[in-house]
Amino acid sequence: MFGVRFHMSRFPKFFVLLLLPAFALGACETPVQVQSLPELSYSHLGPLKLNVGKIEIISQYRSPLRHPNVDHLFPTPPLKAVRQWATDRLRAVGSSGVAKVVIRNAAAIETALAEKKGLKAAFTKQQAFRYDLTLEATVEIHARQGGGDASAKATRFTTLGEDSSVNERNKAWLKLTETLMRDFNAEMEKNLGPFLRR
Repeated sequence: MFGVRFHMSRFPKFFVLLLLPAFALGACETPVQVQSLPELSYSHLGPLKLNVGKIEIISQYRSPLRHPNVDHLFPTPPLKAVRQWATDRLRAVGSSGVAKVVIRNAAAIETALAEKKGLKAAFTKQQAFRYDLTLEATVEIHARQGGGDASAKATRFTTLGEDSSVNERNKAWLKLTETLMRDFNAEMEKNLGPFLRR
């Protein structure tokens, strides 16, 4: 067997210095910079005035914090969005009574989509994941006069491709939450109509 031995003394120093950056570049990768996204707000929609003395927000929904639930990974989780909606929009303008905002569901579920096979699929960007959002809440009004409740439920979904980046995914999730809240707001505002104080 023949072997070749290299002695560092035989290599020029400048050659060694040239090799060091190459090894350094190969040893590390550039981290992905996650873009910061805006917080959702609903103050611009104006107040919904209720003839009660105070407003309470109660969440019956608890995120499992594990797959298939991914709501805790959203830039603005649906639970946080509906809490912000209640804070921004509902106003207690009465002297007594309470309005309880009961959040029953605020889940986001991830489902892996079946991969299509065949020649055509090989040259097509496939959708790899589906995300289903469900938001359901009730405003329970406990007052001496005009008590009752108003409920709203909204559902939305979107799909993402197999090559979507983290930033593309977060933007899609935020847009999906915005659309979900738009639907929820419209239905809740309509159903709260009989209880609103002008």
